[in-house]
Amino acid sequence: MELIQAEIEAVKISAYTIPTDAPESDGTLSWDSTTLVVAELHSGRLTGLGYTYGNQATAVVMQHLAEKVLLSQKSLDISRLHTLMLRQVRNDGATGICAMAVSALDIALWDLKAKVLGCPVADLLAGGAASDAVAVYGSGGFTSYSDNELSRQLSQWAEDGIRGVKMKVGSDPDRDPERVATARRAIGAGVALFVDANGAYSAKQAMALATRFAENGVSWFEEPVSSDHLADLRRIRDSVPAGMDVAAGEYGYDSFYFRRMLANRAVDVLQLDATRCHGFTGFLAAACLAESFGCPLSAHCAPTLHMHVACSLPGFRHVEYFHDHVRIERMLFDGFIPARDGCLAPDRSRPGLGLTLKRQDAERFAV
Repeated sequence: MELIQAEIEAVKISAYTIPTDAPESDGTLSWDSTTLVVAELHSGRLTGLGYTYGNQATAVVMQHLAEKVLLSQKSLDISRLHTLMLRQVRNDGATGICAMAVSALDIALWDLKAKVLGCPVADLLAGGAASDAVAVYGSGGFTSYSDNELSRQLSQWAEDGIRGVKMKVGSDPDRDPERVATARRAIGAGVALFVDANGAYSAKQAMALATRFAENGVSWFEEPVSSDHLADLRRIRDSVPAGMDVAAGEYGYDSFYFRRMLANRAVDVLQLDATRCHGFTGFLAAACLAESFGCPLSAHCAPTLHMHVACSLPGFRHVEYFHDHVRIERMLFDGFIPARDGCLAPDRSRPGLGLTLKRQDAERFAV
């Protein structure tokens, strides 16, 4: 009976803005900090933890949702609570900041449920049949980096046993082929090379550059044009050289978005982000959609969270081992697991996500 109750007795929401270790930019944006918004749901001696990366305003919505919908509720009834949270933000829009707020709280509910049941989140999501590990690819290579910085970062991942690396392109299209060639020289022939334009190119630019990138063995072209332009994404997917996947989806907040992308056959690989797409519940729903279209999956950023849901799904492609998020998760969470031999593997001796916020370390970044 105690397990059935598991009532949510208290909620703590916090936000932390962490400066980057160097200026960073991609094809459409520059930034010097990343904000982590954390939800903690308390039930007896257990705490469910979830988080997202986004504007600190997300914390305000998260606090409202938690107080309005989750407090005093039975925490194990995740499906019902998830539906109630989406209903609560109906008039505010269930995408953007509201979606990120729902995402972090949903993840915290799964973490709490796994702790109540005494199992890792990966096993809970998979019904006990989770994979042991999931492959990662190193992600960074910002357009603000010098060629030496680019080479140093990508080659370090390759030396660490990571078999794929991704760099940003799009800030200076004329110079991108040269930067891609620099990256290939740094990592050698045996490591997969990905590029991410963050929607910076026009369709014709992207098609021309895909041919140039293929000369250096680029096998992944992420968001060559804006993901809002599905017809152009489809044109590019149909035109890129054989062996190059077109990927997108990281900005999807709900299953309607993913279904449109899949129905338009706009991508070879669908990217999902549990910190945006309504948490693990939304991630699993989108995974079912992708399976119905025969489309493989990759997880966007937040590697410590995504290794659990990725291990719960058969045939999952890989998790993005994003420089900023790896750095933050290593700094601020006890239980952080680094990639080993190119993979992430949950610690099955620790229930839930296996994470605890290092509150004292985080406080200097509090906003």
